[in-house]
Amino acid sequence: MTDTAKIPFLDLVTPHQELEPELLAVAKKAFATAGFIGGPMVDEFERRFAEFCDVNCCVGVNSGTDALRFAFLAAGIEAGSLVVTVPHTFIATTEAISQAGLQIAFVDVHEDTYTMDPEKLGRYLEDKCIFDTTRGKLIEKTSDRVVSAILPVHLYGHMADMDPILDLAKRYNLIVIEDACQAHGAEYFSKKTGTWKKAGSMGLAAAFSFYPGKNLGACGEGGAITTNDESLAEKMKMIRDHGQAKKYYHDMEGYNGRLDSIQAGWLTVKLRHLAGWNAARRTLAHRYHELFAGAEDAVVVPREAPWTRGVYHLYVVRVQDREALQAHLAETGIGTGIHYPIPLHQQKAYQHLGYKAGDFPVTERVAREIVSLPMFPHLSGSQQDEVVSKVREFVGSRVAITG
Repeated sequence: MTDTAKIPFLDLVTPHQELEPELLAVAKKAFATAGFIGGPMVDEFERRFAEFCDVNCCVGVNSGTDALRFAFLAAGIEAGSLVVTVPHTFIATTEAISQAGLQIAFVDVHEDTYTMDPEKLGRYLEDKCIFDTTRGKLIEKTSDRVVSAILPVHLYGHMADMDPILDLAKRYNLIVIEDACQAHGAEYFSKKTGTWKKAGSMGLAAAFSFYPGKNLGACGEGGAITTNDESLAEKMKMIRDHGQAKKYYHDMEGYNGRLDSIQAGWLTVKLRHLAGWNAARRTLAHRYHELFAGAEDAVVVPREAPWTRGVYHLYVVRVQDREALQAHLAETGIGTGIHYPIPLHQQKAYQHLGYKAGDFPVTERVAREIVSLPMFPHLSGSQQDEVVSKVREFVGSRVAITG
């Protein structure tokens, strides 16, 4: 095995080595001031990330899961009501719904984008729900529950098709909260406004995760909520800090969900590099597209819809016999991942929802075929060539066997 064949799925070492002096300076500043919780470093990050996302407010929190949960709690959604989302996502999306005292309803994803399919969302709202004029609310027919919100997930670095989702939300008086945990810097072209919109700027609020492997990753856990609603932001600041309006004055029960100062300082340092890193990911993704040209029947590459500028948090392809491909690549030292192998509606944790196999055919089909290839800003051209060569070698042998 050659050194060039030892290709990690993700490289978290190189960027931190390059930024080591700046990152250590942040830690030293915290040590010198004993400013570990809140304070100027958190304030600065919140201000800069809000500017990056083109919104008025940002609230730093402990994780992307906290970001989603606190957004739902602050939005004042009726307890026990339904939030419509997709089954093709990480479980944190639905944990946040349940843990905020709300209920989960799923609609399928689109075959090309793997994000919420607006047509299927429309069919759910129109066919499976009815507007109760006496209560002034949309009601799901089978459960008799109020439908209160839509949670589109911007997946793999690509935004969901937001214009039609927002149109449906307006028609049925529903709240939209974006799960932007994989979409730092992704953009959406809104035909309604004729402008490009940043992930996290289109719903009532949006959640971001700064888990280390994200495009903007902390050196540990971290998350943030973005919004243009200042009163909502103030409420989320209280929720993250035990419900305090000021120290020892509790307007409500809250949580210990604060973003610590050192993480905020590190994120501020890394935020300065995010646009460049995202540009590198886009370049690498387009090169992957070119290298896989001619193999489309065997390797389905990501499709970037015309209304999105993706930031390629992951480069996810679809193949037959995914496990065999992973084994083939592992033999030559190439790392891969699967995001996500079991749809949420088929997880043991959600058996009580009553969904069954076949309810969401696109999600179920995609989950059997997807595999994530190495994608990180410092991936070299030679490493990329090796990855594609080995994938082509695998699919070529499969064609020969079945032919």
